[in-house]
Amino acid sequence: MAPNRDYYELLGVPRDADAKQIKRAFLKKARELHPDVSDAPDAEERFKEVNEAYSVLSDEQRRQNYDRFGDPNGPSGFGGDYVDISDIFGGFGMGDIFSSFFGGSAGGRPQRTRGRDMGITLRITLAEAAAGCTKTIAYDRLAPCDDCGGSGMGEGGSAKTCEQCHGTGRVVTVQRTILGQMQTQATCPACGGSGTVIDTPCETCQGQGRAPSRERVDIEIPAGIRSGHRLSVSGMGEAGVRGEAAGDLVVSVAIADDERFVRQNDDLACRLDIDAFQAMLGCTVEQEGILEGEVVTVEVPAGAQNGQRIVVEGHGMPRLGMEGRGRLVCVLEVSVPEDLGEDERKALEELSRAYHAAREQDSTADADPQKA
Repeated sequence: MAPNRDYYELLGVPRDADAKQIKRAFLKKARELHPDVSDAPDAEERFKEVNEAYSVLSDEQRRQNYDRFGDPNGPSGFGGDYVDISDIFGGFGMGDIFSSFFGGSAGGRPQRTRGRDMGITLRITLAEAAAGCTKTIAYDRLAPCDDCGGSGMGEGGSAKTCEQCHGTGRVVTVQRTILGQMQTQATCPACGGSGTVIDTPCETCQGQGRAPSRERVDIEIPAGIRSGHRLSVSGMGEAGVRGEAAGDLVVSVAIADDERFVRQNDDLACRLDIDAFQAMLGCTVEQEGILEGEVVTVEVPAGAQNGQRIVVEGHGMPRLGMEGRGRLVCVLEVSVPEDLGEDERKALEELSRAYHAAREQDSTADADPQKA
């Protein structure tokens, strides 16, 4: 959306509008502009605009940032604990939700009444997976209608027995064929199989008892979680029709690659840089761990070789749902100093001559023990 467009103007609400006013205005605009119901050539683009406006003004934190800074993400963006799922998937997830919403009927009830499960992917860092964290996510779903409390009834409305199926939810059709009469049963189109119809449907939800809404929910990420692990939030998927059971929100966790560590089950592998002197003489190195503020002491033995693996127990990933942690595996990367001074070079040359002389003497002794 062009930066000079005003979100309040797009929805046609005052700047002090409350959450219900904003939602009602959005639903009204969306019914006019959604491509499923509008033939206007610019309907899709305009729907995207009002959807973006609603995604900001319906989110208290983003709305405050927009009012104060003119940017829903604030002056420096959101912190890592807030995730807008619709932004991840392009910002137009509300379109699919409206397609389901328009599939409902105002006076009757669609055949499927229970809400569907909703699946999302939540991306976290390896450090967050190690420590565990709470992520607040914003996403769009069909939620219980605020105006009718999920009943689907408007003011003074009531549910009555469907006249077309007489409350059975099924209609019978009889056809004459060359083989005689054939009888078929089908879901009643007037009540959607419920056996009842609402005489005065709620205008906001069109009698469904649910309407598109922007939701926020906290997701608790346990320490040691792995990519592909699924977390379920009961009842936070698609709301059911007229108070029927809601589906669940199923969160699939994806862990981003880390610049420092490579995960191998519960072990962590990292590169440990030392110089040739440290490798020859042995040393103690302090290595930054995966947890915040963690320092791991690594003992490098004398004569260590490039590529050698040094294992430190208990400093890998926490074991999910268990006590203890995996191992930290440090792979040595030995470098040769290139900036030696003249005195250092001479000292090394003398050491090298003494070393090779000793090795030559040892070799001679091994070849002729009598000369040893």
